[in-house]
Amino acid sequence: MKMKTILLLVIVSAISFCTIGQPKGVAVSHYIFPAFMKGTVLMKTGLTNEAMLNYNLILEEMISDTKGTKLALNQLDLVDTVFVADRKFVVFNKKFIELLYHSTYELYAAHKCKIKDSGKPAAYGGTSQISSAHSFYFEGEQLYELALPVGIEIFPSTDYWLKKDGKMMYFINLRQLSKVFSTKEEIFTSYVKKNEVKYENEKSIIDLIRYLETN
Repeated sequence: MKMKTILLLVIVSAISFCTIGQPKGVAVSHYIFPAFMKGTVLMKTGLTNEAMLNYNLILEEMISDTKGTKLALNQLDLVDTVFVADRKFVVFNKKFIELLYHSTYELYAAHKCKIKDSGKPAAYGGTSQISSAHSFYFEGEQLYELALPVGIEIFPSTDYWLKKDGKMMYFINLRQLSKVFSTKEEIFTSYVKKNEVKYENEKSIIDLIRYLETN
């Protein structure tokens, strides 16, 4: 066997050994965007403000980062729209929801998440899991940082709002959405079955709303 081949095998073996020995846990992010991004806050007065923004899934808040100081946007009753990375967020029920589709109907997404601490023991040998995090669960300002400690698992989820005939209607599954389009029941059922629409798939929900609007 040539010396280069032997050397290569030794290097590969060393890398494999180091990889196996490393901890598998990695820090996870609880923000929509991988980093704070330049965005614009449009006020109802017409004034605009630029800031580095990101949306926190746990707090369900729009967070601004000014030279390392992270704060949630306040005075939401004065905010019209927030624009970040070609995405639009508006205030509804004192929280930000994202505008996904705008035409005769408007589809909005309320982004959130659940968390699980796989490293924190609970009663009877289980692990700690909470449906909605509170600031006291983490030390200091951890909830505002981009990454959470190792051992925390994030389970993102989306709730939808549909604006139809001037009314905002909430739905958490396709069955509830079908009731909103009761006059198009056959079209709805046929499309969902043929296209295998999934509630968890944001694009498939958008395509469904677009189809129902034009048929």
